Amino acid sequence: MEMSVREARAKFSHALAAAERGERVVITKHGKPVAELGPPAPRKGGIDFDHLEKVRKKLGLDKKYAHLTLDEKWREEFDDPAWGREIFGLGDDWDPSKPW
Repeated sequence: MEMSVREARAKFSHALAAAERGERVVITKHGKPVAELGPPAPRKGGIDFDHLEKVRKKLGLDKKYAHLTLDEKWREEFDDPAWGREIFGLGDDWDPSKPW
């Protein structure tokens, strides 16, 4: 659906109802699109491990921490307190009740 700014002001509830039905409403000014109204994009939940891997490579962390890969084994060990101590350089004698 396409409507001018003037139409969008006058019929906003109509445009909103169209968006609720899943339609995209393009709002134009002097015939050129300036805005779009539509249903919100679905939100991704959880951790995007593929994106994290790309960032690690971009920052060079894949070389520095080559032994720490984001594979299934890594994901299983993620909740292990020993893993956190290794990542943050804390020794086995680290006491979480004491400040850094």
